[in-house]
Amino acid sequence: METPFALPDDALEERFITAGGPGGQNVNKVATAVQLRVDTFRLGLPLYAWRKLKELAGSRMTSTGVLVIQAQRFRTQEANRADARERVQAMIAEAFKRDARRIATKPSRAAKARRVDAKKSRSSVKQGRGKVSFD
Repeated sequence: METPFALPDDALEERFITAGGPGGQNVNKVATAVQLRVDTFRLGLPLYAWRKLKELAGSRMTSTGVLVIQAQRFRTQEANRADARERVQAMIAEAFKRDARRIATKPSRAAKARRVDAKKSRSSVKQGRGKVSFD
């Protein structure tokens, strides 16, 4: 995935934390998981891309506009660091893709008439299900 720009170093902050899951004693001793924090305001994204990035990030973006990515798939810091950066770049590349514009359409007069006729026929069927009176 290639983005229109490189990630600036001043917008990134990395923290190494202990990872969970399998891995034996290594997991408890070595901080191999990476928490990558990206200040999205420093990226200089266009407004449409920033909005889409915020939508894609969901709960991973804080209210101050910091995107938090946690990578712990691998056993080494270097592999997790590369994984986190790749995931951020893929997310930004996805944010630059514009959605197709929706063209508003109206149902035709014949379609409206068919809908009303179907509603009337269903109504008559349901009316026939009422209580029967033998007066």
